[in-house]
Amino acid sequence: MTLKTMTARDAKNHFGEFLDSARREPVVVTRNDRPVAIMISIEDAADTLIPEMLMETEPGYEEWLASKVGSTLARVDADATSLFSHADAVASLRARVEAKLARKAQ
Repeated sequence: MTLKTMTARDAKNHFGEFLDSARREPVVVTRNDRPVAIMISIEDAADTLIPEMLMETEPGYEEWLASKVGSTLARVDADATSLFSHADAVASLRARVEAKLARKAQ
């Protein structure tokens, strides 16, 4: 899967087009031929951890999360579950993104 790419200058000079593109698919922003940022739509961001990073959490959330992570790690240590290899995790994520983009295109 190839992501749309725009230079920082093009993103600045064609901001409306940049926003329209980001509503359709993630856009990688480059500066000096190096990726420096990625712009995604607010709808796509809702399906990520971004809202959790920006929202205030409820009291007790950090403890609850630590408990969940701890219990998952304990299950992995006990061989009650397994972890995906990096390649398998990326392939799974790529398939989910492609399926989502395909649904949006319909």
